[in-house]
Amino acid sequence: MSVGTSAPTERPSIGELLSDISTDLSTLMRQEVALAKAELTQSGKQAGKGAGMLAGAGVAGHMVLLFISIALWWGIGNSTGHGWSALIVAAIWAIIAAVLAAMGRKEMKNVTGVPRTTDTVKKIPSAVAGNEETR
Repeated sequence: MSVGTSAPTERPSIGELLSDISTDLSTLMRQEVALAKAELTQSGKQAGKGAGMLAGAGVAGHMVLLFISIALWWGIGNSTGHGWSALIVAAIWAIIAAVLAAMGRKEMKNVTGVPRTTDTVKKIPSAVAGNEETR
């Protein structure tokens, strides 16, 4: 030591350093959770607004389809009689429903879920324990 300098400052102990790290990590986690909540709230509001608009569009589309079906029913009814024209329009919609149901069922069979996420989540406890497998 040189003459005229103040006494050396004490270095924090390992316990104090670990306590500081723990406190900082805890503060960081709380801040991240608060940020995530704020972002989710904003995203949820936007998604809700969008879903409401899509629902309105669905209702409007349904009304268009209904009135087009009625117009088709009356158009066919002028040449065949209204009883038969209603059955013809119903048969057309039955065919459309059957095709859409078959296509939807085929798509649902192709749904695999989240296999990669499931796989990585299963590895978390092992990784935390220090037993992460290498690939």
